[in-house]
Amino acid sequence: MDKEAAILQGGFLSANKLCHPSSLSSVQKGDWERVGQPILDAVDELCKQVECNGGPASSAIHCKTNIVTVLWCKLLRKESGEDVETAWRENPFFAVQSGLPEINRVVLLELVKVTAAAGIYGRLLLRLPDPQICSELSWLAEHVVCNPTSEGDVGLLLDVWWELWMGGGRGEAGGMGVPEDIFANEFARLTSQPSPGNGGVSHQATKRFKLDTSVPLKPLPSLPVLRSSPPTDILYVLLHTLWDVRDRIATADLSQQALVVALDAIYTSFLLDRVVILTTEEKMHFLTKVVSLKQKEDRKWSLAQLREAQLDLRTCSRPAKFRPSITTLPRALLIVMELTQCWQQKGLLKVRDSNSPSYSTFRLKQSLQRGLVALENDTLYQSMSGAEDQQTLKDMVTLIRGVQEELLTSPDIHCSPEAYARLTMTIIDNRLEEHLDFAALFARETSWATSGSEWTDCLERNQAAFRKKDTVVALATTLMSICGREKVDVSHCKKLSKIIANIFLELPLGDKNQALASMLRLSSRGLFGGEPPPALAEGFDQELNMAFNCIIQGGDAAGTRAGSPGNLSTATSLVARVAFQNPEATLQRCCSAAIFNKGAFTLMAKILLQLPGLRGGGVTEGSLLCCCLRQAIGNKVLLANEQDQFLRFLALLMQPATEGDCGVEGGQGGCCFLSPAEVVQTFVLPHISSLGCGPISMELAVQILQSALSVEVQEPPSSPHWVLQCSPFPLLYILAQHLNQASRCWEPPAEGATSPLSSDTKELLVWVLGTLGQAVGRVVASEPSTWSRALSWLYSKVEDLDWTVRFHLKPVWGEHFKNEVPSSLLAVCDLAEQEWSGLDLPQYGQGSGLLAWMECCCVSDSLRSTMLSHLCLDRRQPNHVNMFSKGLLVALAQTLPWCSLSEWRRLLGTLRELLDSGLLHTPYSLEYVDYLPLLDLRCFSSQLRLSVLLLRALQFLCGSSCDGWLPAQGWAHVGRLYAYAIRETLESPAVVRAAEAQGRVGDLSAEVLFVLGQLFCHVQHVQVMMPGGRCEALFLCALETLSLCESVMATYPDSSTHLECANTRHFFTTITENLESLEMKAVLQQKIAKLSSSMA
Repeated sequence: MDKEAAILQGGFLSANKLCHPSSLSSVQKGDWERVGQPILDAVDELCKQVECNGGPASSAIHCKTNIVTVLWCKLLRKESGEDVETAWRENPFFAVQSGLPEINRVVLLELVKVTAAAGIYGRLLLRLPDPQICSELSWLAEHVVCNPTSEGDVGLLLDVWWELWMGGGRGEAGGMGVPEDIFANEFARLTSQPSPGNGGVSHQATKRFKLDTSVPLKPLPSLPVLRSSPPTDILYVLLHTLWDVRDRIATADLSQQALVVALDAIYTSFLLDRVVILTTEEKMHFLTKVVSLKQKEDRKWSLAQLREAQLDLRTCSRPAKFRPSITTLPRALLIVMELTQCWQQKGLLKVRDSNSPSYSTFRLKQSLQRGLVALENDTLYQSMSGAEDQQTLKDMVTLIRGVQEELLTSPDIHCSPEAYARLTMTIIDNRLEEHLDFAALFARETSWATSGSEWTDCLERNQAAFRKKDTVVALATTLMSICGREKVDVSHCKKLSKIIANIFLELPLGDKNQALASMLRLSSRGLFGGEPPPALAEGFDQELNMAFNCIIQGGDAAGTRAGSPGNLSTATSLVARVAFQNPEATLQRCCSAAIFNKGAFTLMAKILLQLPGLRGGGVTEGSLLCCCLRQAIGNKVLLANEQDQFLRFLALLMQPATEGDCGVEGGQGGCCFLSPAEVVQTFVLPHISSLGCGPISMELAVQILQSALSVEVQEPPSSPHWVLQCSPFPLLYILAQHLNQASRCWEPPAEGATSPLSSDTKELLVWVLGTLGQAVGRVVASEPSTWSRALSWLYSKVEDLDWTVRFHLKPVWGEHFKNEVPSSLLAVCDLAEQEWSGLDLPQYGQGSGLLAWMECCCVSDSLRSTMLSHLCLDRRQPNHVNMFSKGLLVALAQTLPWCSLSEWRRLLGTLRELLDSGLLHTPYSLEYVDYLPLLDLRCFSSQLRLSVLLLRALQFLCGSSCDGWLPAQGWAHVGRLYAYAIRETLESPAVVRAAEAQGRVGDLSAEVLFVLGQLFCHVQHVQVMMPGGRCEALFLCALETLSLCESVMATYPDSSTHLECANTRHFFTTITENLESLEMKAVLQQKIAKLSSSMA
């Protein structure tokens, strides 16, 4: 037997001896003072031992809980008649209980009363089902009512009552533990009932509570007060017990406490159907007043009292756990009215000291006001079933008002701001209930923050309590207010700024973003939105520099290592920390790094995509990032690599983010950091019409527009396309103007005019104009009447431009206007008059129909198909085919220099279709062939004829009649287009597939070498003919052709004899001798010499 059990048993055995000749099992209430002291001494010694052993303050409560549990279960064992054999096996307290004498309820309840264990008793009751609680409360009621009844007995009743109501508000986290669990299990076992969760009902009882009927009171109809059937209404038992002891209450404090408990019980049981949400300020005011009163009455106060005050407040703010089943509101009001009148007549509800308010009076005033507001509700009055009940309600309201008038002499309780601050800090320091809400209040009280260092110290030691986004923003707002004062303690502000930044850094990413968005709404300069001291700004500049140095230097230039998940998270946190303090300065540094630090744009974009809270602004007012990008560029002329980084940075930020990317609560998928509309408005519209060399050139503006149009924005079906926010029709016209100018890119500019646009820019303009036109065209098609004037305006504006430009705007106006082409085109193409009309253009005179036809073939794939299908040419007439072929050769020479790459690709496809269909005649006769070996060239006929056709076109173009027609850039462009055509021929998949399908790759090796040789000669001839003779594209194309020859010879050594190889080498060397460039000649001849080793 352990020492603690021995002490407890010794105390009970000593008390049992004092009962002689009787025993503790039959002791009466009046005998407790004579026999109970040994028991109290034992309990006191056990609690002191626990505290002396270094246990927490709650250990004494745990010790009392164990004692009450052991005694209560011993009583239940006796009442249930459990045999020793069963108890030995199943009773966890058997060893302790066996050494204790038999006891009765008086011993248990007197011990609970004297040791202030009413809270423990109430918490144990809460582990029982409601009917069993009523059964146990009957024992308590009988004990309280039994003479002699002292104020301690009434206090026990009220404490247990209020503990039951607080436990209902306390829920599962109300301090329950192992002893309570054991008690609940033992109670269920001994009463042969299931556990409380199953809602079992106990019928085990020897005595039951009975109302004192000696006092006249209107009886309730069908009120079950029989001994054999105890009431199951907890409020019923408690109210009627209070009624029975009303005359035993002789002090103002006790009468006011009793009235408070009764009123609040009725209020939460009948008048409250949902939780009343009190603001943190209201709770703070209530708790501060309670603490102030406790200090005045007790000269000190404890955390336990503050916790109790919080529980009291919460209990009165939510519906009671126990719902009345017998008691009605009118009946309960009648009882309280009788009690109130009884104590009024005795003068117990008057204020005794008008200069010193009491805690009980304060609580009573609170309860009266709550009850009055609820009882004066018109809906409640109308819900009363009869006139008598309605009158009861009126009488109760009148009575409450009367009591309130009597309490008016009680002085109001005034608390200083310092008292409010101290209480809030106490709640935060000790992590009391709702301490996070009090931390939020603490954060936004600027007056507390400026009253001394206690506020900052509390914040520093309780940083975890402030890790909520709204609280952090409130702290930042408070700091901004402090920094805006006339006299600022810079060191204090620096310390506070550091603490707040550290708290912000611990927020989840989603909360960080919401906090950043809130800071942007306050000021784009964050904590520096006002006029902070210069020393504070200098400290931030140092932190900003350090953060970005760590980010940029922490990874390689490409950002691969820095962009890994772990490092990206670290970098994002660093940027978020400084961005919270000053979003504008941080974004300016991000933009500068993305544009001017090589390779940093990827990492900067990844970081910003993790921080969508920094977006801010919108399409109309513009985001902060766009403003910072403009500032970063300024008036600088960006280098090519800087333009590229700027463009790619924008492209990454316009990509839609997937849902939940950044842990943003409530974030929607598809949202971009920068919207395409915003980017176009900021960086395209102001610069698209300018041909100058500003910070954003026209070419760069078009590239930005292309990136914006490439973004797949997920817009709701009913939402208009974002391009409608960007003046789409003027934008289309400006793009058409630029395309018109790009179509004349090789014409010498007028004096003072800017340099012409490049063919690459023309390619880009065609794509942008087509994509934008399709987007606008869909909008126009859905509401044609709305956009008719805009269409007419656009059509009239482009009438002065080249006629081909209008075809690029065809998606915009659809079938609203006919296709207008030169009249000469209608002579060579059979087009419907309903859709096509002719234009008399001076540059398209007689015989220019094929030129116009070929230009149409370059515009688009659909227009090319139309031109091919409607071409007027009778292949059965040889002279027609010959004339067409000659005219097409001239048109090809005229069209080729002005083609962009996509247009040239379409034109090559057109030529192939004409050659394959027999409409275009090009003979095989080649001036480079002394003899034609016996070869099967049918697989390569299309490629050879196309190469010959291009050669003849270039011979015509490079002839004396076209001398000086193109500038050097134009000739270089022609060389690139020709080289592209040859490469496409070398890589022709049709030839390879045809040879592989026949299993004749090896058999056709001689034919392949022959074709490669012809193409090499064609390329060399063109390079010699072209002005300057140094076309790099043709030189590289010739090298690729030789490499293919070398590969075929190495793979198929029998494809040529040694003599044929020697002749080929000699022939190739002779051809290259005509090149003007010595460097190119030397490289090619070195490559030709290697062919001998391949042939060996």
